[in-house]
Amino acid sequence: MTREEFIEDWAVAQIMPGPNVVNLSLMIGGRYFGLKGAMAALAGMLTVPLLLVLLLALVYAQFADHPGVAGALRGMGAVAAGLIAATGLKLFGALTKNALGLRLCITFGVACFVAIALLRWPLAYVLFGLGSVACVLAFRKLQR
Repeated sequence: MTREEFIEDWAVAQIMPGPNVVNLSLMIGGRYFGLKGAMAALAGMLTVPLLLVLLLALVYAQFADHPGVAGALRGMGAVAAGLIAATGLKLFGALTKNALGLRLCITFGVACFVAIALLRWPLAYVLFGLGSVACVLAFRKLQR
C-alpha cells in the first residue's frame, strides 16, 4: 500500500461512522481478503482492546477517588493530543500531491480548527460543511 493510498483510505475511514482505525482495518481486510478478511480485521481490532478496557474499568472502580489517578488521566489526555498532532505533521508532506494544493488544504485545516476548537461548532456539521466545499473544489480542479 502506497502512502497516497493509505491517506485516501484514512480520509474515507475518518468520515465513516465509528472508530477510524476499525473502519480502516475493515477496508484493508476487505480489499485484500474479502468478507472473511474484513471480519478477521474487525475481530483483531476489537477483542483485545475490549478485554483491556473491561480490566481497566475494574481497576478504575477501585481507585477512582485517588488524586493521582485524576492527574494521570489529565496527563494521558495531553499525550493523546500530542500523538494526534505528530501524526498530522508526519502526513503533512503528502498534501503537496493533493488536488487542492498545499495552501488550500492548510486553509481548510485552519478553518476546521477554528470552527471546532474556538467556536465550539459540532464536529459533524463542520466536517459536512467544509468537506462538501473541499470535495466540490477538488472535483472541479480534477475536471480541468
